[in-house]
Amino acid sequence: MNGDRRGWRACALGGAVFAVCMAGTTLPTPLYPLYREKFGFSELTVTVVYAVYAFAVIGVLLLVGNASDTVGRRPVLLWGLGCATASAVCFLCATELGWLYAGRLFSGLSAGLFTGAATAYVMELAPHGGSSRATFVATAANMGGLGCGPLLAGVLAQYAPWPLYLPFVVHLALVACSAAVLLRLPETVRERRPLSTVRPHGPVLPAQVRAVFAPAAIASFVGFALFGVFTSVSPAFLAQSLDVDSHAVSGLVVALAFFASTAGQLAVGRVGARRSLPLGCAALLAGLALLAGALHWDLMTLVVLSALVGGIGQGLAFRAALTAVAQASPADRRAAVISTLFVVAYAGISVPVIGVGALTGPVGLPDAGLVFIACMAVLASTAAAYLLRRPLPARA
Repeated sequence: MNGDRRGWRACALGGAVFAVCMAGTTLPTPLYPLYREKFGFSELTVTVVYAVYAFAVIGVLLLVGNASDTVGRRPVLLWGLGCATASAVCFLCATELGWLYAGRLFSGLSAGLFTGAATAYVMELAPHGGSSRATFVATAANMGGLGCGPLLAGVLAQYAPWPLYLPFVVHLALVACSAAVLLRLPETVRERRPLSTVRPHGPVLPAQVRAVFAPAAIASFVGFALFGVFTSVSPAFLAQSLDVDSHAVSGLVVALAFFASTAGQLAVGRVGARRSLPLGCAALLAGLALLAGALHWDLMTLVVLSALVGGIGQGLAFRAALTAVAQASPADRRAAVISTLFVVAYAGISVPVIGVGALTGPVGLPDAGLVFIACMAVLASTAAAYLLRRPLPARA
């Protein structure tokens, strides 16, 4: 019993470190209007700045997504916290647009180092037999941290001094605390090898994973694409179309999507991954429809509902996808396979978002959003149709 308690305590602390790192990646979200005002760049530039982060994540996952399987979880996570520190310093020093690119690049490196390694680490810290609960801790830490970033920055920017500096100072303090916690947690990789043995691996998909990977990857792509649009362009839409100029409100709207995702993930424990993935696809379709209505009629209520419904759908689909893929993966390649799933997810954050930014100039933000919604609806429908014909294995 004491061993189980220590295991769950370590699992929770690992999740807290995970959440702190991910919060830093969304911290600038409600601040983009202030940066636009300060540096005078376009909406396309906002989406490109945002996408630099996603491309950095993808690069790390493809090149060294398996590093923690080799050198250990803790060293990789400490490197991730170092990159998070460098990101915050870049934003604190930002005197021109190049600093924002550098800050987002380091932020992407930190997220890339954390996503596969921290997910596997949290699951391994849990007591034996607690994999389902540990998967929730990992995914909730990921999405909950992403939600806390814009909420923290929005509140500080609205009600505290130095809106472009104080959020990053606070995050630096949290990162320092996280490093201290991480140094006290145990290493879970038994047979570690030198860093020189780590090789770029590309996407890792063992034969036993491929049957569940396709629908899991499509659902993850759509869910993260929805979040990508929310975090990159929703502050501009709220300000331009709904006359909402409160940084706290724009941060809260973005945070609601991530918190709803955590609620959706919690529901997977009761519903089961096998049913949660198609249900999540259906909820994503509903969230996309609500977002289309919000863009067409300029209604704040529909923006909030789309964040809640779409977030729940993303949570259902993503935790189910992660559970199915992790269960099908061999233990010695789990972090690499999880990293491959995150590559697809972060492609969803980056590519569609740049498309929306590029279309905003010629057709306007609402119409660009509608084009995005139509494309994502086709993908979500495809995943749902696939799952109806070939459900996940019964053990999921």
